[in-house]
Amino acid sequence: MSQFAEPTETVEANRYELTALDRCDACGAQAYIRVQVATGELLFCAHHGRKHQEKLSTIAQSWHDESARLHESD
Repeated sequence: MSQFAEPTETVEANRYELTALDRCDACGAQAYIRVQVATGELLFCAHHGRKHQEKLSTIAQSWHDESARLHESD
C-alpha cells in the first residue's frame, strides 16, 4: 500500500513549505522533496527524489513533493 500523496495535492495543502534554504542531501541543490523516515527526514531535489523514490517507498512514512513548483511561472 502506498502512503504517498499526489504531488499537486501535497503542494496545494502545504504551499511553499520548503524554501530555497532547504538543500538536497545528495547534491546540495534546492530541495523540493521531503521524505520522513523512522530516523528523521531526507531532503532531495526533484532529480534525486525521483531517483530514490522506489527504494525509499518501502521505508518512507510520508513523502512531501513540491517539484510541481519547478513548472510554475512567476
